[in-house]
Amino acid sequence: MCGIVGIVDAGGVSHPLYYALFALQHRGQESAGISTWDGSSFYKFKGMGLVAEVFTKETLSELKGHVGIGHVRYPTTGANLPENTQPFNFRFRDHHFAIAYNGNLVNSAELRDAFEQDGEIFSTTTDTEIVASTIVHEFRKSGKIEEAIIHCMHVLRGSYSVILMLDGILYAFRDPVGIKPLCIGTTENGFVVASESVAIDTLGGTLVRDVYPGELFRITGAGFEAMQIAVADRKAHCIFEYIYFARADSVMEGKLVYDVRRQIGASLFDEAPVRADLVSPVPDSGTSVAIGFSHHSGIPYLEALMKNRYTARTFIKPSQKEREQAVRLKLNPIIGHIEGKKVVLVDDSIVRGTTSRHIVELMKESGAAEVHVRIGSPQIIAPCYLGVDMPTRAELIASTRPVEEVKDSIAATTLHHVSLEALVKAIGIDRENLCTGCLTGKYPLSIEGESCLSRSIDFVVGSYQAKLGSFPPRTGAAK
Repeated sequence: MCGIVGIVDAGGVSHPLYYALFALQHRGQESAGISTWDGSSFYKFKGMGLVAEVFTKETLSELKGHVGIGHVRYPTTGANLPENTQPFNFRFRDHHFAIAYNGNLVNSAELRDAFEQDGEIFSTTTDTEIVASTIVHEFRKSGKIEEAIIHCMHVLRGSYSVILMLDGILYAFRDPVGIKPLCIGTTENGFVVASESVAIDTLGGTLVRDVYPGELFRITGAGFEAMQIAVADRKAHCIFEYIYFARADSVMEGKLVYDVRRQIGASLFDEAPVRADLVSPVPDSGTSVAIGFSHHSGIPYLEALMKNRYTARTFIKPSQKEREQAVRLKLNPIIGHIEGKKVVLVDDSIVRGTTSRHIVELMKESGAAEVHVRIGSPQIIAPCYLGVDMPTRAELIASTRPVEEVKDSIAATTLHHVSLEALVKAIGIDRENLCTGCLTGKYPLSIEGESCLSRSIDFVVGSYQAKLGSFPPRTGAAK
């Protein structure tokens, strides 16, 4: 799911990029990188690990310039190897080019094969290099980066939000159905484009709006302009962003994620009421859902599990063994709150089921009389091909098992998942404009062997100037 950010700031960008990546750390914990430009030279530094582990005061001081991009990586396509760490940096025909990418292409093998047939050599195993090659190949012919990006959007099939830097100018664009998030904001001395609004908040900036699906931004110190390249008849925003990946204090598509999750919690009680002594989240992604459940039900909110704040998110651990090992390190039961009590345990999702089983076992070992599990997503029954790490049905506990069997598997007293209808209502976006592939098995794009919900995408030539304080209303792309 990766986190990306681009900043133009007259006061320098290395520290703002560092802080923004800190705010996006939840989106990727395998590696981090920053590339900057000072008007004549390119600077870059990246490495494996968390943001605080990769960068030091000394490395940040060497990242000079007023324009830059940054990336935190969570691998879905491409192994967890140093050469796959972003941003990727290139130099060709006296141009300096850097790219940071969040997404997952479904036609990456096809594109890679076509390039290799023409003699292209790849040094990584990621989709990002394919995107970069597609853009640079066209840019060499036309000499116009906007035309190269338009060509790129014609060719790519999948989810993507991209920020690239060419000779000190930022470009940012989003796939035509808007699967991956991307937003733009202003700071005191410039502009920020990032995966989530929390990166803008961290810099004391102001969120302007989301980058529209199929839209391209060109950003300089003087301002920015936006061009609508592609218009789809329906969108496909990733529903899992609202369930799990996004930070609760982020605003996506005009919706505060915290409020969405709190409403999900209220719906969980309406759909499956229960008598209990306390409502506890599985921290942190279950917290706002549990608060909504507690407020709506009147059952006291009381933490039964304490999280070690210095551990990584277990869902995005690379191996199942690491995920299981991390549970006890990450969560410690508060026995005084649990012993002899009927507990409603609220979590965001059940993917493989092993983590849920370990948590329920922890609660029972600590003396819980009953453990009623409530889940803030419908059952995940199908793989995601567009950027979430659940690649096969065999890994998904709900793909072939009914709820009652999953309940027995995780040893819960009762188990209920929020309905898709209630989830969609809580998000406040029409179901047809959400990607629900992992919940329904029906995808917004054509994927071999899977069902596809048809969407039409028109490529247009439309642009407008957007200046600070004078953003045009969204009325569709100009022909």
